Amino acid sequence: MIQVIVKKQNGNITGFHMEGHAGYADRGSDIVCASISVLAINCVNSIEEFTEDSFSEGMDEERGMISFDLTGEISEKTQLLLQSMLLGIEHIAEEYGKKYVQIINR
Repeated sequence: MIQVIVKKQNGNITGFHMEGHAGYADRGSDIVCASISVLAINCVNSIEEFTEDSFSEGMDEERGMISFDLTGEISEKTQLLLQSMLLGIEHIAEEYGKKYVQIINR
């Protein structure tokens, strides 16, 4: 199962931590894992490319871990990108089930 922890403060998403493997299919064929990874990595890359917001991030492919934390002011663009990523993950969780994806808001 992939566990997605969404960090929020004052209604804004301030970061996320994802860890685990969905187990929907064998490694290399798991569309649930691949979809969530693409959403997260694209979100981080887009924030880096299209905003001036500062952040820290980490990845561990073996553990299936991606972490992201904003370290300064949060722009509207960044919030939109983070909300878009979360919307995509929520739809994947609805489509494939909580057996594969768990979302926790903190």
